[in-house]
Amino acid sequence: MSNIRITKQFSFETGHALYGYDGKCRNVHGHSYKLSVTVIGQPINDTDHVKFGMVIDFSDLKKIVKEEIVDVFDHATVFNKNTPHVDLAQELKNRGHNVLLVNYQPTSEMMVIDFSEKIKARLPQNISLHSLKLQETATSYAEWFASDN
Repeated sequence: MSNIRITKQFSFETGHALYGYDGKCRNVHGHSYKLSVTVIGQPINDTDHVKFGMVIDFSDLKKIVKEEIVDVFDHATVFNKNTPHVDLAQELKNRGHNVLLVNYQPTSEMMVIDFSEKIKARLPQNISLHSLKLQETATSYAEWFASDN
């Protein structure tokens, strides 16, 4: 049986600020992110299986990514908790805002690494995460490939 890659795309709105950065992105701002999640595996070969012919049901992949990424990051503001932005984060939280404090600089590069770990931990054993593409703007994106790691 052949290995097949399938991809599901997601979108979410997230704000962030890059502490210590020397450009405009040091200010709080947001992006309309697009995330493409590609997994690889062999289609189910058991004709009696309800998901016969599928690598993974798209709805099962959607559930994983929504729970781990989209529902968490959508309409949240992300700050590195190891910077003075933690004071701003607390002020925003006190005012009812959805704030995430992470252990990394919330760049697309670091977010896609974080996302890869969260998704890999939830996939069935016979399915592997192949790649992620996190598009921050129409012309800028970060990619993660299992083969590079």
